[in-house]
Amino acid sequence: MPDDTQDVISGGHLVAKALKAEGVDRIYTLCGGHIIDIYDGCVDEGIEVVDVRHEQVAAHAADGYARITGKPGCAVVTAGPGTTDAVTGVANAFRAESPMLLIGGQGALTQHKMGSLQDLPHVDMMAPITKFSATVPDTARAADMVSMAFRECYHGAPGPSFLEIPRDVLDAKVPTAKARVPQPGAYRASTRSAGDPEAVEKLADLLVHAEKPAILLGSQVWTTRGTEAAVELVRTLNIPAYMNGAGRGTLPPGDPHHFQLSRRYAFTHADVIVIVGTPFDFRMGYGKRLSPDATVVQIDLDYRTVGKNRDIDLGIVGDAGLVLKSVTEAASGRVNGGASKRKEWLDELRAAEQTAMEKRLPQLRSDASPIHPYRLVSEINDFLTEDSVYIGDGGDIVTFSGQVVQPKSPGHWMDPGPLGTLGVGVPFVLAAKQARPDKEVVALFGDGAFSLTGWDFETLVRYDLPFVGIVGNNSSMNQIRYGQAAKYGKERERVGNTLGDVHYDKFAQMLGGYGEEVRDPADIGPALRRARESGKPSLINVWVDPDAYAPGTMNQTMYK
Repeated sequence: MPDDTQDVISGGHLVAKALKAEGVDRIYTLCGGHIIDIYDGCVDEGIEVVDVRHEQVAAHAADGYARITGKPGCAVVTAGPGTTDAVTGVANAFRAESPMLLIGGQGALTQHKMGSLQDLPHVDMMAPITKFSATVPDTARAADMVSMAFRECYHGAPGPSFLEIPRDVLDAKVPTAKARVPQPGAYRASTRSAGDPEAVEKLADLLVHAEKPAILLGSQVWTTRGTEAAVELVRTLNIPAYMNGAGRGTLPPGDPHHFQLSRRYAFTHADVIVIVGTPFDFRMGYGKRLSPDATVVQIDLDYRTVGKNRDIDLGIVGDAGLVLKSVTEAASGRVNGGASKRKEWLDELRAAEQTAMEKRLPQLRSDASPIHPYRLVSEINDFLTEDSVYIGDGGDIVTFSGQVVQPKSPGHWMDPGPLGTLGVGVPFVLAAKQARPDKEVVALFGDGAFSLTGWDFETLVRYDLPFVGIVGNNSSMNQIRYGQAAKYGKERERVGNTLGDVHYDKFAQMLGGYGEEVRDPADIGPALRRARESGKPSLINVWVDPDAYAPGTMNQTMYK
């Protein structure tokens, strides 16, 4: 035991010092006896302790905080069920390449393998879905290992780390001089790589001479804060740009290089296709949706992603923003010959966009009741401002919105990512509104998705975090219902996917928020505006047609 005359510090206070060094200004948590010394340390370090109603919410909020701020998020949960409840949030961050640290409690080392309260093999469980998973073995190592875990979050493409801290390690005190507390900015190198210069030159040459180029700007454009470089590239080289994930909003709607509805056409007819920060996963048809005759280039932070599932002609590992900036510079002085020839190609794509838009225009303006989902998402798109962060949480209804809703600014689109996790909406609202109180937050939920984490609407009320929430309510898990009907017939389409007619507007009112019910499409816009003006967390319960399905749902792309 340390001498009473020595300057001593506990494990929980060392953890808080390490969080402070990393720039973390709040943790998301649900309390438990294993972790309360971390709270005590956070109070001393000026770190806000945000308490939620479910550990999944805490983990999703840490993920959302990282996406909004560019800093790693942190969630702290107790041992056993506290940690297992958070697994889904960690897994979602893993597939979405979001840097966050989950700290879990653990029984005392002195009771190791004895069956202590809430004892589980957390490290083994977390290892497959994190970039780093470890136990803190000694109090003096607590801050050091927190810093180590954060460093591992940025190895290759970003992702989550996990640390468990046994209760006796966390609560014990050690001489301050014995503990290593890494200093801010002194334990992590720059992760920004501009890529292989020869490969950059080759890509510049390909784009200068391409007749029909196209580029997909994925989530890593926002992760690396490479928006400016991406915009400069597409404008300088006159390249049509498509955006997905957090890359949405890189170019504003109406920009001559902003395309959305003609992606399949472009990828079928382009001669050079550049894929930035997006893996060839199910969203890309595992690479099969790209023309076999096109020259395909892939840029990614993770070497393992480049060329996975599909052969490529050129791969560049590096920071999206720096690579794109370097390509533009390499093409400097050579662009006019190529860029000016592409007017016909852009006109061709714009015509394809217009054809697709006209095809769905009647549904976007439909006055039908029940309300067509296209009409709902069209009204939401019209409602957004340049300061609106849009969050999508759901299956079929959010698939509709992906075709229509266009964020007006970079970093203003949030969705689960490729894990397709339902329930991210409320925790993402929590993180976004706390990190950027100056922004309006607009969230669209499916009624099934809202149910998973909806009780933390109360957390939004408790912390006074106004947002505009919309529930597209069809009393169904409709994305699955469609697949069941297609596979087993209409007589079996309602097995295990039908929900009750829940009045989410009344739920919001009960918890102290603002709520409205909408059945007439003409009332959607006014209801959204009243929610905005209420200054409260809100839910507009919109009854949508249960027999309308998004094209993506009907294609069943998630199963192919």
